[in-house]
Amino acid sequence: MPRISQPHRRFAALAALATAAALVAGTTSAAAAPPTTEVGAWGASTDRTGATVNDQTVRDIVHTNIGGSGLRVALSNVFGSQAVTFGHVSVGVRQSGADVVPGTNRQVTFSGSPSVKVPAGAEVLSDPLPGDIAPQQDLAVSIYVQGAAGTVTGHNFADATSYLSGAGDHAGEEAGTAFATTISNWYWLEGLVVSSQNATGTIVPFGDSITDGVGSTRDTNQRWPDDLARRLLAQPPAKQMGVVDEGISGNKILTDGAGVSALARLDRDVLAQPGARTVILLEGINDLSGGATADQVIAGQRQLIARVHAAGKCIIGATLTPFGNSSATEQAAVRTVNDFIRNSGEFDGVADFNKAVADPADPDRMLPIYDSGDSLHPSNAGYVVMADSVNLKQLDCSR
Repeated sequence: MPRISQPHRRFAALAALATAAALVAGTTSAAAAPPTTEVGAWGASTDRTGATVNDQTVRDIVHTNIGGSGLRVALSNVFGSQAVTFGHVSVGVRQSGADVVPGTNRQVTFSGSPSVKVPAGAEVLSDPLPGDIAPQQDLAVSIYVQGAAGTVTGHNFADATSYLSGAGDHAGEEAGTAFATTISNWYWLEGLVVSSQNATGTIVPFGDSITDGVGSTRDTNQRWPDDLARRLLAQPPAKQMGVVDEGISGNKILTDGAGVSALARLDRDVLAQPGARTVILLEGINDLSGGATADQVIAGQRQLIARVHAAGKCIIGATLTPFGNSSATEQAAVRTVNDFIRNSGEFDGVADFNKAVADPADPDRMLPIYDSGDSLHPSNAGYVVMADSVNLKQLDCSR
């Protein structure tokens, strides 16, 4: 029977089980393989969605940030209301729309089985697929669900188009004909994991809608974590890292709402990421606009710092970006929180996103070129300068 992991055990335990199974089966080479690091090639935080899926196939379209071998697919039923059976899961290179490049669609297995039943509240990691995947590549992850799924676990703001079929198992099909319905969520898919001979770990941007990419152009992968991933790929091989975007639009540090709070989801969405090395924290705007004080937000950030450090990982503090429609009280609170991030010395480094996008003549607002139009979320150009402001040397951190 395929092995299932509860959320707190997630990738590390499942990867160890899959490796042990491969050794028992005698599938490893007799020659010593070069050392590799397990890293995140793609990821998204999960939440409850309002979707209804019954005996259908979803084709999630995602974009890899780094390449590697032995691709594994991580699926989540953490927010499900019942057990869900994934009857057939395939991964192929996306051609266009819902079409897959001919000859690239391959079925993944779970402890050798083509299907897996995942209890409510649990996650599962597939066996590794032989071969390599390329960085900066669109993949189509097709998931056929047997019967009614109940509450669907997924990511509510994908900033990308995926597809849902009519009835039946269409996961193995290369043509996208059966996928007549477009969706703006990712269903069940929470991560792609690869083994890399080059990458030294995974960077985890952790935040709200600004990390989620609200304001960027849909289907173009222009969130600031995407831009950061491209910067890292341009580094020498020994300096490359995976980047896994764990932003949830509307998320808060202190209270649940759009997704559970950052304090509640830290272990699952950040610390359990494969090869997690450095976290970039950009959270607090939604808390302040919801009535929290600067001192409360700082206390929440201190809790996150302490827990990340206790796990032996580093955390970079990203300053809160300006939001021009806020009150004078909220703007003062932003300045107080940003002063803590810049000057407390409690973070392992600082990414000064506020300075990168602020209008020097009116620092409580973004420069118009960096504003998507709502005075809160950056534009494509704004996300680029945010990513460019990250000191890559600070990411190469260890504790």
